[in-house]
Amino acid sequence: MKSLRTSSVGNRGRYGLIALLAVLVLAASVASLAFGAVPIPPGEVIAALLGRGRGAAASIVLYARLPRLCGCLLAGAALACSGTIIQGVLNNPLAAPNVIGVNSGAGLATALCCALAPQAPQLTSAAAFLGALAGVLLVLFISERAGAARTTLVLAGVAISSVFSAGIDGVLTFFPDALSGYTDFRVGGVKNLSMARLAPAFWVILIALALALSLSHELDLLLLGQETAQSLGLPAGRLRLILLALAAALAGAAVSFVGLLGFVGLLAPHIMRRMVGEDSFPLLLSSALGGALLLTACDLASRIIFAPFELPLGVVLSLTGGPFFLWLLLRQRRGGGL
Repeated sequence: MKSLRTSSVGNRGRYGLIALLAVLVLAASVASLAFGAVPIPPGEVIAALLGRGRGAAASIVLYARLPRLCGCLLAGAALACSGTIIQGVLNNPLAAPNVIGVNSGAGLATALCCALAPQAPQLTSAAAFLGALAGVLLVLFISERAGAARTTLVLAGVAISSVFSAGIDGVLTFFPDALSGYTDFRVGGVKNLSMARLAPAFWVILIALALALSLSHELDLLLLGQETAQSLGLPAGRLRLILLALAAALAGAAVSFVGLLGFVGLLAPHIMRRMVGEDSFPLLLSSALGGALLLTACDLASRIIFAPFELPLGVVLSLTGGPFFLWLLLRQRRGGGL
């Protein structure tokens, strides 16, 4: 992307950074299981994970903190990779799942699914994917008809997000029990998760991540421009739709259990791009790890800053991501590049 700086870090340095990120994610995971309103020694955490724990500490680790941690890791990786793909395909550094209507489209579809088919929770991930895909395609269509300017795409995304959010409110007006804990869903969070609830989304995210990594070379060619990609024999139009569908699957699966979390898909790709450069394969890997680390760290902060009281995860993330997004807007306005 023209407006994004390319890192001079070599392959060895890139994968060294990725290995460091993996270690940091592991450390944050251990901290997430050990710390909270009730601190649990690392030894008891390990015993609980190995099935040797007993008592309240083991129950807290296995049934409260472990599903919560898995939710953070899955959603962080999915939303960050979704943002990376969307920014690359649309050649827009301000694009992200929460900015261009992907999250809100998935949220509306989730609300409709919960209202119309409450006895079929396994359909939630599929519905969220369809809603996310509808959101991104609608914003893309409107922005292209209006001139495809970067700011046009962002403004179209904001407008579509508002319409979808109004749709969610409308669904809940007629089906007030459709989304239990709707406030948590709208703000975004990982409270009260279970491993059974995560299972359908896990497989969607795993498959979509594998497919996205397998198409990283094609994504690199798309970054050269649609005409250049087509001249190299790449079916650019069809590939864009496939990559956007993968981004929608990632974001939709995450929204189905974590709610309308914002900014992960914006922060993680930008930070990782400055660390590992533009090449899509290491960028997708590092974004997945960076998003998982960001969400796990924010969730841990939400639990310990005012312990035993807890801040919503979405609030902590918005307090972090909002100023970052404003900085990006001001930097683009000054022509400083992103």
